Amino acid sequence: QVQLVESGGGLVQAGGSLRLSCAASGSISTINVMGWYRQAPGKQRELVAAITSGGSTNYADSVKGRFTISRDSAWNTVNLQMINLKPEDTAVYHCKCRSSGVDYWGEGTLVFVSS
Repeated sequence: QVQLVESGGGLVQAGGSLRLSCAASGSISTINVMGWYRQAPGKQRELVAAITSGGSTNYADSVKGRFTISRDSAWNTVNLQMINLKPEDTAVYHCKCRSSGVDYWGEGTLVFVSS
């Protein structure tokens, strides 16, 4: 099993920046992909960014050029650097990983962007 704990959320003004972190523990050696998802009130959860064990990254069109996902080599931590935040980025951000074919989720961290 893998445990994921997110941190770094908070209140920020539009145009500001935040850095989210996801700390992974447990069977992290078998993780092959990790990503950040977000869910805004009344909306479905959506993929924000993902990174594979080979370092390939994937971003939602709405965050390209503003968000950057990164990880350490041991999958201990995955970060999401967010700049030029917009009110529409307001959501609960969840970390997710896939390990041995099983998906694991963190509880999430709230990001609120004021206009």
